[in-house]
Amino acid sequence: MLAEVYRRGMALDDYWVSEKYDGVRGYWDGSRLWTRGGERVMAPGWFTAPLPPTPLDGELWAGRGRFADAVSAVRDQAPSDAAWRQIRFMVFDLPAQPGDFTSRLAALRKTLPLAAAPWVVPVPQERATTHVELMKKLDKTVRAGGEGLMLHRGASPYRGERNADLLKVKPYDDAEARVVAHLPGRGKHAGHMGALEVETPEGLRLRLGTGFSDAQRIDPPPIGTWVTYRYSGLHPSGVPRFARFMRVRGDERT
Repeated sequence: MLAEVYRRGMALDDYWVSEKYDGVRGYWDGSRLWTRGGERVMAPGWFTAPLPPTPLDGELWAGRGRFADAVSAVRDQAPSDAAWRQIRFMVFDLPAQPGDFTSRLAALRKTLPLAAAPWVVPVPQERATTHVELMKKLDKTVRAGGEGLMLHRGASPYRGERNADLLKVKPYDDAEARVVAHLPGRGKHAGHMGALEVETPEGLRLRLGTGFSDAQRIDPPPIGTWVTYRYSGLHPSGVPRFARFMRVRGDERT
């Protein structure tokens, strides 16, 4: 499932709320581990051996503020035990379990945790209440180094699409787009990448000129790579305001 963005005024009835873990989406199909993009994750055998023969959907997470560590571990085709000892599989759904999310959550709580695999963690969920309480929880989570929150509708089936049954709650807007061009830099960035031209899934093109490290300007994300950017609302034309590069999407291998 893919998340929409929560906006004030949306009804919170029947939603569950949890922390949004800043890692790499992981899907266990009952025998192998995959990224959201369909790439095989070469996790060590000891990491996956205790997992149940039933699909699990979650996040491969190295801890708050350690997104790069999670990406590094997941991308490694020769997995490092030391790196994977830092990874937790934060499981939030049972895709093959019949029923709505609330019933799947009850089944998840019976399936996990596993005594033999403390690195496989059922994501703590609690009922959402009001917008004010949600904002208090968001502020507390962000202050502690978290990325944001997720809202999951209790009555929702498991669907592999973007819809309002799953909402992300963050202190800023973000979205994804595909790199279509490297634009040359000027001034202090002369000779290196100055901006990325990207295209959204809807076909809108925009430029990302800030948010890059010096190393990323020297070696920018390749053409075709999907990246995440943040922004502050939309112009009347629909173009994101103050769009800023955040990172390469976690399940990219290029």
